[in-house]
Amino acid sequence: MNFRVTKLIWIFVLWGLITINGLAQDVKKLSIEESVQIGLENSHSLHSSKEKVKNAQSRLSELKTNLLPSLKFSGIYTRLSPIEPFILSVPTLGTFDLTSNIVNNYSAKLTLQQPLFTGFKLLSSVDMADYNAQAQKQDYTKDEHDLIYNIKNAYWILYKSNRLKTVVDENVNQIKAHLEDVNNMFNQGLATKNDVLKVEVQLGDVQIKQIDANNNVRLSMISLDNVMGLPLSTQIEPVEKINSKIETLNTLDIYLDKAYQYRPELLGMDFRIKAGESGVTLAKSGWWPQLFLVGDYLSARPNQRIFPTTDNFTDTWDVSLSVSWDLWNWGVTGHQTDQAQTQVEQAKDSYKIAKDNITLEVTQTYLNILQSKEKMIVADNNVTQAEENYRVTDEKFKNGLTLNSELLDAEVALLTAKTNFVQSQVDYELAKAQLEKSSGESSLK
Repeated sequence: MNFRVTKLIWIFVLWGLITINGLAQDVKKLSIEESVQIGLENSHSLHSSKEKVKNAQSRLSELKTNLLPSLKFSGIYTRLSPIEPFILSVPTLGTFDLTSNIVNNYSAKLTLQQPLFTGFKLLSSVDMADYNAQAQKQDYTKDEHDLIYNIKNAYWILYKSNRLKTVVDENVNQIKAHLEDVNNMFNQGLATKNDVLKVEVQLGDVQIKQIDANNNVRLSMISLDNVMGLPLSTQIEPVEKINSKIETLNTLDIYLDKAYQYRPELLGMDFRIKAGESGVTLAKSGWWPQLFLVGDYLSARPNQRIFPTTDNFTDTWDVSLSVSWDLWNWGVTGHQTDQAQTQVEQAKDSYKIAKDNITLEVTQTYLNILQSKEKMIVADNNVTQAEENYRVTDEKFKNGLTLNSELLDAEVALLTAKTNFVQSQVDYELAKAQLEKSSGESSLK
């Protein structure tokens, strides 16, 4: 019986070691750049946006072919019903059969057509498709930048959650050590039961925060997994280190100028305005004549151009200059032109609205990063002061020179200072990422 129990114990121990080892191998230690790269490779929405770019480029290639000559082949076989021949009798010359009854008819024709002038219809169609393709590329760039920012945002939130969990864990250990000291003093008659209860209440309060911190880590990790396109069970450990050195910022006007120049939303709208202007030219093409050069090469049996008709294949060709001009269509062309012009004006208004929104976004982000810089400086000083305050108060308490409540206050102050410092650090990194995105600096990398 003891042998079987021992065997089972070893089996469970080995299974536990294998499981722990497997979980450890599942942990991905990632920098922020590695996280961004994984997210870009796994994103379904980004793939869909890329396919839209391919579709727009294919549309452009299709319209370009309309400028080139086209060659078409057609073949026909016709079976005719027999008819009575038409015979012409001419005195002294004899009789002539004028309607040879050839019931099997064959023809094969090649047609070459080249547009010569279409009132700028074909050229404006190509220009319109080209501008739309360029606009779609900018849409893809915008989607890419949005995804990069979302990954960075989720990464830093996970980083913050891990750091806050560490801070809370340290505070729990501090209060546990405090509780042990108070219990020893109580046993020696140097502290009251109420002193012990105060520390226990403080410990319970921090342990609740510890539970929340652990849950925040799990939720943050799931959010990062989701935005990176990884299974939600993937364990990620951020290895990025926050640079404590505060960077020097340019002026707000410089960031605004960059945004106006490089933001993909504005670039895309500018292309759509140009596409709309090409659409106006396309609509106006109805005022112009349409001119085509057409050539046919025919091999027919019988060939109707050959007289007398014979039951043989005969080749002929022809070249035509085709002109068509819509002289009156009840103002359709004018109405189409007006519609195209209104679309251009709408696109211009959308551009102005987007520019105003970007101005607001960059300004708010710039102010946020200035605020984050100030907070981080103050929070860093607070941590130093809170640590020194806790060290001095703890020594005094152990020597019986201060009250239990003062040490509790010092512990709370230290937890608050460290929490605020971590929050300010992450807020600064998030503000930098937001400023990079809103000012268009992402397009320069």
